[in-house]
Amino acid sequence: MERVNHYVDVTATFERKKAALLEHKSKALDQAAPLDGWRLAECIHRLRRLMEARMGNPGRREFIQVLRLMEDFHQHQVEEAVAQALQLGAISFDAVKMLLLARLENRPARLDLTFYPYLPAATVGATDPRAYLRLIANAGENTASVGSFA
Repeated sequence: MERVNHYVDVTATFERKKAALLEHKSKALDQAAPLDGWRLAECIHRLRRLMEARMGNPGRREFIQVLRLMEDFHQHQVEEAVAQALQLGAISFDAVKMLLLARLENRPARLDLTFYPYLPAATVGATDPRAYLRLIANAGENTASVGSFA
């Protein structure tokens, strides 16, 4: 029985260390030799494609950091955080890690967009109070025209 438990421990340790090996040999990611038999969700593969398309080799190294999160967290937890990051359009290791930790701590994530210069900046203009008056005036006209058809 002890021998079986030892085998399970060694296998689990080996699985967690695959990502560490990739960090030193990032080009091995293309050959996928360290990933043989490692079943990853589609969102993980999509994250990789987006990171490499946006950042090239640094994106590949950052993707490997995402894989390394599986050394400390369950695979399904990392996959959920990656899916959420993709949904938010926050394509980075920092975003995935922040979302993962926020979910575990049961708190909202606070993402600082200054760390993501490649994301489009949102521009919000000042509100003009006259716009509300025009909306009210238009609403009154629409109500009057609907009433005349009845």
